[in-house]
Amino acid sequence: MTAASSPAGRVARRARSTSESTVELELNLDGTGQSHIDTSVPFFDHLLTAFAKHSLTDLTVRASGDTHIDAHHTVEDVSIVLGQAIREALGDKSGISRYGDALVPLDEALAQAVVDISGRPYLVHEGEPAGYEHHLIGGHFTGSLVRHVFEAISYNAALTVHVRVISGRDPHHIAEAEFKAFARAFRQAKALDPHVSGIPSTKGAL
Repeated sequence: MTAASSPAGRVARRARSTSESTVELELNLDGTGQSHIDTSVPFFDHLLTAFAKHSLTDLTVRASGDTHIDAHHTVEDVSIVLGQAIREALGDKSGISRYGDALVPLDEALAQAVVDISGRPYLVHEGEPAGYEHHLIGGHFTGSLVRHVFEAISYNAALTVHVRVISGRDPHHIAEAEFKAFARAFRQAKALDPHVSGIPSTKGAL
């Protein structure tokens, strides 16, 4: 595994290579939402593109893996690397807003996400319809992977994340609403607040 960051901004570059996948990722937390995503899992590319756009994070991902077996390994490893890069790019978290909350509709689907850049990994994920985890979206992406992505990001970025599906019927709409809600909440939380002096915690560290 390699890692490097620039002192000039909140950016990170990370790579991960295993017998199951190879991942190269770059991000800029102070970007405009530009993205170049190729994970070899098309629906996951769609979700990551939505995350970049709505979180105003510039994101480049190049990944390949044993998708002839299942999309799981590649999706998991990309999510691990994304979480690690977010944590690295945040640095000591000085001056950030820290908290974010978003409610996002997509046609009949409605999802809420709340993010705390807390330094404590925790995920609460609820509300997906019964059996959602078995749905195959785009022919290759199972509904169960949505939660798995949020678990990997939350743990590796050290975020407290609550994601709640309030309503929804179409599996594609539900997943996309969740990712867009997470993106909008993360956008608020990572934002630099001119009224915040130092690290926004009574402990002095996040």
